[in-house]
Amino acid sequence: MHDIKWIRENPEAFDASLEKRGAQPQSAELLKLDEERRTLMTELQTLQSKRNDISKQVGIAKSKKEDASHLFEEMKTIGPAVKKLEEQVAELDEKQTEILVTLPNILDASVPAGKDEDDNVEVLKWGEPKDIANPQAHYDLGEALGMMDFEMGAKLAGSRFVWLQGGLARLERALTAFMLDTHTQRHNYTEVSPPFMVNEKALFGTGQLPKFDEDLFKTDMNYMLIPTSEVPLTNSVQGEILSAETLPIKLTAATPCFRSEAGSAGRDTRGMIRVHQFTKVEMVQIVHPEKSFEALEEMRGHAEHILQQLGLPYRVVNLCSGDIGFGAHKTYDLEVWLPAQGKYREISSVSNCGAFQARRMKARFRSGEKQTEFVHTLNGSGLAVGRTLVAVLENYQLADGSIAIPEVLQPYMGGQKVISKPQEHSKAG
Repeated sequence: MHDIKWIRENPEAFDASLEKRGAQPQSAELLKLDEERRTLMTELQTLQSKRNDISKQVGIAKSKKEDASHLFEEMKTIGPAVKKLEEQVAELDEKQTEILVTLPNILDASVPAGKDEDDNVEVLKWGEPKDIANPQAHYDLGEALGMMDFEMGAKLAGSRFVWLQGGLARLERALTAFMLDTHTQRHNYTEVSPPFMVNEKALFGTGQLPKFDEDLFKTDMNYMLIPTSEVPLTNSVQGEILSAETLPIKLTAATPCFRSEAGSAGRDTRGMIRVHQFTKVEMVQIVHPEKSFEALEEMRGHAEHILQQLGLPYRVVNLCSGDIGFGAHKTYDLEVWLPAQGKYREISSVSNCGAFQARRMKARFRSGEKQTEFVHTLNGSGLAVGRTLVAVLENYQLADGSIAIPEVLQPYMGGQKVISKPQEHSKAG
């Protein structure tokens, strides 16, 4: 959420950021409400001060046993006036908040202008795509191995669900464990096992509500399934005043993520690229405001390290204003090479949210003896496990349809080096 004081002091910059995102300017409406509120607050404070003065006069009159009836009469008119002004201020607060909670984060100056993903700016490429003759898609490879079943997923839940078994189920588990071990043992994150369901307050804190309500899966008990573990991890500091010495806080978790994929009809209808349930290893950092861009580059490096260890070619792009997320101040996407599609596809987003989420969550740290400031929050995929599985299948496919296992994953696979179709054993005659 935004600081109205900052908007008051920087209306042109605020509107320019919204327009860069393709949104309408909002400062005029917000500042009109702000001016009305400040005028009413001045009147309210004047009346409250007058009421306090009269209360003191009543006390003095009583101590001197003087007649205070005229003071009581005056108090009778002030009370209703104060209540009315308080109601008017509360109404303006509500109107202002209704607008502010729907507005996206201010963009960093380094975010390129653009309409959609085609305008993202490439930062670097790593690795050379392998020369694979007639590469097969991950879903053809998985189904041929008898280890990836979309019909079973549809039977049990519906479209955009998948059933993995055997070697591919173990490979998914191996990828998850490898990522967590890397982030905890090499990158100094603390592993967390958070709730997979959260309340509305948590989703408001990280910006999924109210704007993205239709993307969420909900229960009839006022819980919502997490779209990413960014939600519980970041909200762990909700309402807290932290000691500066505790920063940075670095958390990671592997959880299932649940998304309705509203608005994605017709996109990636086959395979595991866009499903309703997937596993993701998330990284979250809560940092001092002066350190957030340093942390962004660090987290990008952590996600890149996973891809490099797996030997998967990828590129990094700086997301443009038309493609960046609602709560992000700046975002890098990591896109992995998929041979069957002949292009790079997103496998991680790493975002600096600045104080945007912290202001919604009321998460602060003590910056002086009495002063507090909002922390800065960052989040990133480290990585999306399902999409990493897809990338491993397609990049490590062999001519016979079996899958070579990346060397770093072999210890997690009991030393296994190749995933092949199980041999059918004939019955003895």
